Amino acid sequence: MVEDGGGGGEEEAEGESGEMPPPPPAAAAPPGQRCNNGFLPGKEAEDSGRAAPAVGGERSAEAEAMLAAGGVRLETRLSRRRLAVLAVFSCYSLVNAFQWIQYSILSNIFADFYRVTSTYIDWLSMVYMVAYVPLILPATWLLDTRGLRLTALLGAGLNGLGAWLKCTSLAPDRYPLTLAAQAVCAVAQVFILGLPSRIASVWFGPTEVSTACAVAVLGNQLGTAIGFLLPPVLVPNTPDDIDLMAHNISIMFYGTAIVSTLLFFLTGVVFEEKPKYPPSHSQAILQTMPPEDYSYKQSIINLFKNIPFVLLLISYGIMTGAFYSVSTLLNQMIVTHYEGEEVNAGRIGLTLVVAGMVGSIICGLWLDYTKTYKQTTLIVYILSFIGLLVFTFTLDLGYLIVVFVTGGVLGFFMTGYLPLGFEFAVEITYPEPEGTSSGLLNASAQIFGIVFTLIQGKLTTDYSPRAGNLFLCAWIFVGIILTALIKSDLRRHNVNSGIMNLDVKAVPVDSPVEPENTTLKIQSAL
Repeated sequence: MVEDGGGGGEEEAEGESGEMPPPPPAAAAPPGQRCNNGFLPGKEAEDSGRAAPAVGGERSAEAEAMLAAGGVRLETRLSRRRLAVLAVFSCYSLVNAFQWIQYSILSNIFADFYRVTSTYIDWLSMVYMVAYVPLILPATWLLDTRGLRLTALLGAGLNGLGAWLKCTSLAPDRYPLTLAAQAVCAVAQVFILGLPSRIASVWFGPTEVSTACAVAVLGNQLGTAIGFLLPPVLVPNTPDDIDLMAHNISIMFYGTAIVSTLLFFLTGVVFEEKPKYPPSHSQAILQTMPPEDYSYKQSIINLFKNIPFVLLLISYGIMTGAFYSVSTLLNQMIVTHYEGEEVNAGRIGLTLVVAGMVGSIICGLWLDYTKTYKQTTLIVYILSFIGLLVFTFTLDLGYLIVVFVTGGVLGFFMTGYLPLGFEFAVEITYPEPEGTSSGLLNASAQIFGIVFTLIQGKLTTDYSPRAGNLFLCAWIFVGIILTALIKSDLRRHNVNSGIMNLDVKAVPVDSPVEPENTTLKIQSAL
């Protein structure tokens, strides 16, 4: 591959050239013929008003993608700007995740400050999940039709706006205002969570795409980790001095707002729609497809017709929803058995997420090296189930050090699963847009997260943390079964590796009969 300076300057070699030789000569498709694959849905021919019939069964997405690129000489290069794009995205994703968890890790303190029950404080976390579900389809439509840069600017801008609104809610009677501010941050999240796999695919080469996705997810996890660690330090529990409590909260709110604003401006400077040259053959093929042939509605329909993706959609929602629930209720679980240990509850949360960050990077590197998506996903799912069982039955032993260790093990596997789901989805749904599949996965996670948090919170309050955790264990076991049923069809990997020998048949619009001479043989020379 060749590395591109991103700004059109000098280029220096990075490995071997990524130029794709043209495929063997093939008969061209008739003018009225429209591609009819997962990415380019069939449309009526503009010149004749009749749709070309598909022949020979259902066409594979790879074959149609190659058909669209037939005869075009495609070149791939890596842009230096990709690292800056990844770094800025990870940073503003970090701040968004920090704002998600900063209330729930101080649930007892904010409940005293705003004079509300803990349920109201839980909703400051759950509003992230509630906002995501109805807004994910418009957000993924915007990403697919208006592009990466606009979506990134919206995410970073709304993140900063929500942070500044929180600065106006520093009074005990302003809970509705802080809820509204958190809702703005929740809307920002809709334009953030679906971007890791899109950024990785559009900017990074095939040998680094899974690692890049893991790093992009890592930013969100790091924000959660800092959200567990920093708020208990900045806002100690001072129930007898509300003015001091308000002052401490203001330091946290204003600091977050300043950082968010800086990152918004950096996003405007660094982000571009895409690099000058595609980083991989799979991206090169997608870029040859006419944008006017894309249908967002058809893309959604195709995804829900993809049975392996539907299974992954449910299993990903279960695992990630369980993680959201555990993160939201961690403070309540810890202080139930270890009264007055709010700071250590934050440190345990930090341990959980930092271990998960390590797990994410290791899983990303492993996928780039082995491409064993299903096997790795299933193993991590099983180990997450075991980790949650161990955490559940050791939580009440009276030893915080044990909770630190079991929480770390749980986080390593449960949080490490997140980039695995994203990348597995992209593989089995190629050439559908990465943002659409990732958005649906996140929507599933939010739905399960809302349900799990409400039910686990009720079980924890009425019975014990063990009852709530066992409820999650039962669902994760269901997720293991669903993951085992997923058929591993690595479409993107096959395109990048040249594992293709496809016969695609095109039929002239005016002829219902398949002529012999219209067979198009396309052999990938990747």
